[in-house]
Amino acid sequence: MESRFEVVFLGQAIDFMAKVDKKARAKIYYNLDKAKLGLDPKLFKKLTDDIWEFRTKYDGLQYRLFAFWDKTGEKPTLVITTHGIVKKTDKVPKAIQIRAAYFDQ
Repeated sequence: MESRFEVVFLGQAIDFMAKVDKKARAKIYYNLDKAKLGLDPKLFKKLTDDIWEFRTKYDGLQYRLFAFWDKTGEKPTLVITTHGIVKKTDKVPKAIQIRAAYFDQ
């Protein structure tokens, strides 16, 4: 089965993943791979017009990585992860800011 998109981590997402427990991080990467193959639509869902969310539940905690699509390059679809959080928190506005800064470069 072919991957539907590529995932790229921006700085804050890399920092977030570095702080996540090793086993939780492995589950997050596993779920990212499943989402790329389209095997479970609950793992990657649209939050706003431009912001999407990867979800992983592990050991009673919800891990969320926010992302947006970049279709301006050579790759037909590229998902850029902006940052991550644990549990329910309204961090979508931060993802919107990071997306705007990314395209202003």
